Amino acid sequence: MNRRAALRVGALAGLIFGFVPGLLLFVLGFVAGAWVDQAYPEWVPYIGHRSVQRIDVTSIQQAARLIQADYVDSSVDTKKLAQGSIQGMVNSLGDPFSFYFTPEQYKRLQDNYAGRYTGIGVYLSFTTAYPVITGTVPGSPAAAAGLMTGDQVIKVGGRDLKGMTADEASALFQGTEGTKVALTIQRGTQTLTFSITRTQIRLPTVRSATVGNHVLYVRIYQFGADTSKDFSTALKSGLPGSEAMVLDLRGDPGGFISAADDVISDFVTSGETFETRGRSGTDRHMVGSEHLAPDIPLVVLVDASSASAAEIVSGSLQVHKRAKLVGTTTFGKGSVQEDFVLSDGSDVHLTVERWYLPNGETIDKKGLAPDVTVKLAAVTDAYDVAQPSLGYAKDTQLNAALNLLAGG
Repeated sequence: MNRRAALRVGALAGLIFGFVPGLLLFVLGFVAGAWVDQAYPEWVPYIGHRSVQRIDVTSIQQAARLIQADYVDSSVDTKKLAQGSIQGMVNSLGDPFSFYFTPEQYKRLQDNYAGRYTGIGVYLSFTTAYPVITGTVPGSPAAAAGLMTGDQVIKVGGRDLKGMTADEASALFQGTEGTKVALTIQRGTQTLTFSITRTQIRLPTVRSATVGNHVLYVRIYQFGADTSKDFSTALKSGLPGSEAMVLDLRGDPGGFISAADDVISDFVTSGETFETRGRSGTDRHMVGSEHLAPDIPLVVLVDASSASAAEIVSGSLQVHKRAKLVGTTTFGKGSVQEDFVLSDGSDVHLTVERWYLPNGETIDKKGLAPDVTVKLAAVTDAYDVAQPSLGYAKDTQLNAALNLLAGG
């Protein structure tokens, strides 16, 4: 068994569908409220990592033999039996952020970490009974088919999505490249059906634009493998001529905590970014050496779907008094997960630590309170940096941020 030391501060809702573990469906979320954060992969021996108590597996073996010998259907899939046993153990923890992934699911998860997936390219919000499309990836099959911001997704492949988690829904959007997926959409009073062909999609985790009076706007959709590099590029190209900056972490379910460290370090010149505490002690993450934007006035946008690594960044910047937060209380995920890859290629995504802000406080189960509370009337009112021509007149949170930066 190998242990993949990839610290992930769990992802949340709003993934990008067709993307992943309930992430952004990438469509917008690792998981409607459950994308996971993870540091870059590093393999270390699992055996001997920690002392553990002996587990009596006698009853598990007995049950497996009973099923093989006496179950009415003789064609028992022993592989599924083994996977089900592991799934049951993980479920027994009662931890909503610990998961078991089959080899196929884990492969999709890795693709999601890398910002690629096979799907249709829509951003979703899971704040209502049915997910709502908050945008489409430019040039994607969803955009070409005419799916629109504000559309409610009622069914995918004949499955009703009411109450479904992002992880569950994302599995329906994903599939083999070239295959078709049927969608039932509610648009106002109209019920529409679409048949869309899945394709390979690579989604940028960072987009930027200039808004207001020389204000650099940068949105991070999730903290992926390329986020640090892409964020640096956005700052280097956008800061010249900018007088202030808005960092939009709304709907960001989390991702690689190493990327969170890098983003914080761009704005903060010294001290601790955050710390983790687990059975092996405390690990303090310190500010890095590159500071691309140490002085520019900064406001961070957050909402109830800002989670994990997004909360690390926004919370650390708030504690360091480097930025004001505008929006609504964040999700409240203060735990860290690691991937433990088993011999068959499956994965146990297990909570191993809890993380804390530089002031020693945890946001777990309570979230971060914004400095200025502003609600958005509808998720579709948010500024779409991928379609800047639509403007941001209805985005009350972004306008509040611009007003704050202007001294209002």
